[in-house]
Amino acid sequence: MKKLTIALFLLSQTLLASASELSTCTANKGAYITGTVTSAPRFATGSTVIDGVRLTHTRLNLRSDQDGKTYDVAMDNVYAVDYVRNATTMPKSLAAIKVNQRLGLCGLKYTSGTGIHWVHSNCGVTPTATKPNGWVKIIASSGSVGANLERSQNYCSLFN
Repeated sequence: MKKLTIALFLLSQTLLASASELSTCTANKGAYITGTVTSAPRFATGSTVIDGVRLTHTRLNLRSDQDGKTYDVAMDNVYAVDYVRNATTMPKSLAAIKVNQRLGLCGLKYTSGTGIHWVHSNCGVTPTATKPNGWVKIIASSGSVGANLERSQNYCSLFN
């Protein structure tokens, strides 16, 4: 009985956290997806350079809890909390994401194909449907939600 009570408590906490994250994402004009990572993060070099900063991404696939589809997730490296300017590898915080780990994503779904991007801070600008204030957060097995891995605002001047 004690194990069942603990399991029900953890489930209720997970549901409460998901509802809160969903409402916050909606208020930030984003699409909210939770799911399980199905491919390890990989570095994607960029061809765009702004003020001497090469824009790169970290990519992974995530199976959505909401619709069961596999989403291509594109995370902008310049928003990672530990981004190193013009590095040729992904930030350690994003590289640490593992297959079978659960993530909560707030961002902009692709208009073609199945994917999500803009899963990062919007640098304090009022969010819009095409520029949400997004995030990438790890969801622990207990249901607790971690901090946004894409919250850095060190390079906001490149886009404002």
